[in-house]
Parts: sequence; structure tokens; C-alpha cells
Amino acid sequence: MNEWQKKDLKYIWHPCSQMKDYEELLPIVVDYGRGVYLYDIEGNRYADVVSSWWCNLLGHCNPKINNAVKKQIDALEHVIFANFTHKPVINLCEKLSKVLPEGLCKFNFTDNGSSAIEAAMKVSFQYHHQTGAPEKKRFMALTDAYHGETIAALATGGVDLYSEIYKPILMDVLRIQGPDCYRCPYGKCRENCDCECFEHAQEMFKKYGAQTAAILVEPLLQGSAGMKIYPALYLKKLRKICDDYNVHLIADEIATGYGRTGKMFAVDHAGISPDIMCLSKGLTGGYMPMAVFVTTQKIYDAFYADYNEGKAFMHSHTYSGNPLAASAACAVLDILENEKIILNANNKSQYFTRIIKEKFLSLENVGEVRSIGLINAIELVKNKKTKEPFDSRLRIGYQIYKKALKKGVLLRPLGNVIYFNPPLIIEKQDMDFVVDVAFECTKEVLEQNS
Repeated sequence: MNEWQKKDLKYIWHPCSQMKDYEELLPIVVDYGRGVYLYDIEGNRYADVVSSWWCNLLGHCNPKINNAVKKQIDALEHVIFANFTHKPVINLCEKLSKVLPEGLCKFNFTDNGSSAIEAAMKVSFQYHHQTGAPEKKRFMALTDAYHGETIAALATGGVDLYSEIYKPILMDVLRIQGPDCYRCPYGKCRENCDCECFEHAQEMFKKYGAQTAAILVEPLLQGSAGMKIYPALYLKKLRKICDDYNVHLIADEIATGYGRTGKMFAVDHAGISPDIMCLSKGLTGGYMPMAVFVTTQKIYDAFYADYNEGKAFMHSHTYSGNPLAASAACAVLDILENEKIILNANNKSQYFTRIIKEKFLSLENVGEVRSIGLINAIELVKNKKTKEPFDSRLRIGYQIYKKALKKGVLLRPLGNVIYFNPPLIIEKQDMDFVVDVAFECTKEVLEQNS
């Protein structure tokens, strides 16, 4: 244990961690990052194929984003965002408005994804209250959803690992049985089904649509559920039923936006526009904390009135619209456009998926390899025929994670799901390296637990 690790363990309580695990697996002290790789203070290199929790879009220390932030810090670091504004955030909104789905035109800034979700929920509730539908007080979400870890966002989530203990203090969210394409109860597959599972949403809307303000959804990809991927048709059906029942569709594109699924936004695969879209993570390329919800003129207009009418949206964050973050975000959009990043990533994604399938599908305990864009997920199961999962107490994914770190790859699995969600600039030689390491480590762990 080096001096920095000792100090870390003395002071820091790491997120989403059982700190007792750190007795065995000491915190890795990162010195610097370049591209897809991180380097620790002892000279070890790690391929960051989870994009440091899915936010690093264009590689660590991208020179163009670096320069944008350096330039901005000498001009203005921060300013109150009530009655004041600045050029970087105005430019950001103008640039984003050109690539967002049709109708999304009003931007409200927060400082993290969970806060954007909370703000979007409050806006939806207040909108209905101010437009003659005060009975619309409830929210819907899918099973296995993840929308953040502040209280309202946590309530909409459906992953017990994060929310079970807090249920006594969470609001009662209407839970729709969501798509499960790997274990489809209808015997269909995601490539050619008619989303028969949407009948659960129809039943819920029929019973509670009149009481519901909004439904929150991770478009096409439920990340924390284990990178569960479902068809675009489900979103099309959801858009129509929301219109029929005057329910807002809130698209949580915090993890799926900015080219992660092969298009700028996941809803683009379905050709729909949500009523509210939440963005973060890739928004600043993983550089600065920033989030935003974007909504329609119609929703915005319901709040536009004389102050004494009490219709303003009284919600604020100290660092709303931060100039440094906005500068990074503008640089990200410029790079995406000028360097054709998403197009190039899509071209490389076919190779990535092919080499993953060639290796992993040969293993007896790999139930499915699923992919969208550069995201690839490998679900490990105890029994391939029955799709029975491994006992979570075995911590199969965690065992693989530890082995991969020793060989220079940062994986951080989701339970028994090994996944790759790399920066969009990953090259083929990096793909070969991380797939080889992940395969070797997975094979070793599976053999040890057979």
C-alpha cells in the first residue's frame, strides 16, 4: 500500500462501493489519462472501456476540449444563472437545438443527471397543475429502470440494489413490466417481434393514465439493468399512448445520448420526439458536471405569466449553466460534427461486435451477446438452456473485474453482465486488446466456478 492509498482509505468513502472490499483491492491512484487509457502513479496502464461510468465520450484529455476549457477559465469561471447569462451556454443551446429531436427547444440546466430527472418530473407535475389537470400527480416507469439516486429519481428506478432499503421514504411509482428480450415470455426476439410486451403498458395506462403526469424511460437501452436492449417499436407505441392519455414522455438520454447507440440520441432510432429529454454524461465529454432537460414550447408556455400568478418554475442549482462546462460541451459538439465521430464509431462497431461474439459465444456460460452502437454486453448464466442466472453471492462479475484490472482493462461489470461501453474514439487494436483480456479473465473465472 503506497502513501496515497493510505490517505485515500483514511478519508474517502467511495461511491457505489462496499469499502470493506478495498482491504483486498486497494484504490488505484490514477496519475493521468490519454485517449482510451488511464495510467496510475506506479506506471500501470488501464483501458477504460466503461468510459469512466459512461461519460467519457472522446477520450481522456482530448486536446480540443482541453483548450476550450483553458481558454474559458481565463475569461469567466462561473456566474449566477438567474438574470445573468454568458456566451458559452447560449452557443451550446444553439448548437444542441440543431441536433435535437423536433420540438425540443427550451433548456433548463442542472449539474448532474439525477437532478435533471428531478427537475423534469417537477416540471411535468407543475405543468398539469397549471393547465387544468391537477389530478395528474403520479409517475410511471419500467421495471429494471434506473434514473438516478436522488429521492424522486430513485423512486422511479426499479433496480432493488439501489432502492430497496429506501422504499419506505420513496413515492409510489406505477411500475410497468418492461421488455426483457433475452428472457422474452412471448418466445419472440427483439429483431422481429411486434412488442407484444407493450400490453403491460396498455393495461397500466388504461387504469392510471388519467392520474399520470409522465412516464420516464431509458430509450432502447436499460443500462444499470445489465445493458438490456429492446426494439425501437416499443418507443413508437409509447409515444402514441402518451399522446392519447395526455401523459408526458420523459426520455432519460443521460446514458444513451451522444452517439452511444449509434445515433445522436436513442429516440432517433424510433423517429419520435419526447416531451422532455434529460442529458448529461457525454454532454461535456466527461469533463465537467453538467446536465440539462430540454422541453417544448408548449410546456414552457404554461409557466410564462406575470410573477404574481405564481407559475414560475422555482427550481435552481448553484452551478446551473456553468461556463466551463458549457465550453467543454460546445467543443464536444464541434468534434462530433467536424470529425464525423458517430459515423466512424458505427463503422468500427461492426468489427467490435464480431470479435466479441466470435470469442464469447464459444463459452458454455454465455447466454447472450447483445449490442447497440459500440455498446456490447455479455450475459453470463449458470445454465444456457434455462437461462438460469448465477447466484449473485458468487460475484462472478466482480471476480472478472479484479482479474482484468491486473491485466490492464477496466471493466466494472453489472452483476453477471460483462459489458463494453468505450469512448467513441476507440481503435481496432484497442478493441482486440480489451476483448482478449476480458475473454481470458471470464474463461478463468467460469472454470473456477464450474
